[in-house]
Amino acid sequence: MKTELEQAIEDGELFTHYSFKVDPGQEPLRMDLYLTHRIPNATRTKIQKAAQSGCIVADGKPIKPNYKVRPGETISIVLPDPPRDTTLVPEKMDLDIPYEDDELLIVNKSAGIVVHPGFNNYTGTLVHGLSFHFSQLPVRDDLSRPGLVHRIDKDTSGLLVIAKTETALNKLAKQFFDHSIDRVYYALVWGDLKEDSGTINTLLGRDTRDRKKIVVTQNEEIGKIAITHYKVVKRYHFLTLITCKLETGRTHQIRAHMQSIGHPLFSDATYGGDSIQKGMNFSKFSKFMENCFGIMPRQALHAFSLGFVHPKTNENVYFEQALPPDFQGLLDKLDHYIQYNIATI
Repeated sequence: MKTELEQAIEDGELFTHYSFKVDPGQEPLRMDLYLTHRIPNATRTKIQKAAQSGCIVADGKPIKPNYKVRPGETISIVLPDPPRDTTLVPEKMDLDIPYEDDELLIVNKSAGIVVHPGFNNYTGTLVHGLSFHFSQLPVRDDLSRPGLVHRIDKDTSGLLVIAKTETALNKLAKQFFDHSIDRVYYALVWGDLKEDSGTINTLLGRDTRDRKKIVVTQNEEIGKIAITHYKVVKRYHFLTLITCKLETGRTHQIRAHMQSIGHPLFSDATYGGDSIQKGMNFSKFSKFMENCFGIMPRQALHAFSLGFVHPKTNENVYFEQALPPDFQGLLDKLDHYIQYNIATI
């Protein structure tokens, strides 16, 4: 049976939420002491910093570290980032860092790189490279390893925000938990979508027959609400370029959602997008599409933009990252094909 933390990591959520109803007979007690005795491996310092970042509330209202809990009220806390593996060895890696300051950095992750260590991925992850990068910076006494608050799939390219301080970690995790982060992805999907825009609102959970896949489910015990807003950017008749704005951030959310409405991502082997779709396999077109798969042998998904409130300045910040060469090269090839072969489609 997985712990709450292990399930959160598996679900792609690198923070956990705890909620406690204070016993009617509870004597007045400092909030940090109350929570320290109820949350595994939580120190008073970690809880106090979470409170300072607005990550602890009593009956929905933020509270300070010296707040005393009262009988009958509900204390809720969001704690970011699972415990770090102290055996992790930093590895020198060429990182694309479009922005960095004292609180955080933005990484443009290439497709093919795993974000953090896990089963069968014990070296060569983004976290290994970030650990080396951080070790070259001035020593900080509040965070010695990279602070993950979200992730993207191995074969998805694009932007990630990494916290460099405990305060930044807490404040960014709270924004992700509250779904107030502005995230937009580019995706190329099979077929010609009927509408120019739409919203997919379902429960998503792990496929009981294939744990590597996420599926739409009606079972509230295993599914979590997932909301994706999509908009058509360009139509290629047999493929459609769209943007997807995430209201939630579930594992494989865009990939599973688009597959569920009959439009899997191009070249997505897990969700049926790695072969020419039914009715499109005539000779000339098939040869062309095989060349397209060669250009982009991974799911056509790119984390294009990130917008959030800066944890120190409290200003709204926004970052964009252009499509990588494989994705852009695929679109260029499609443009050329449409221009000269429109009559055969």
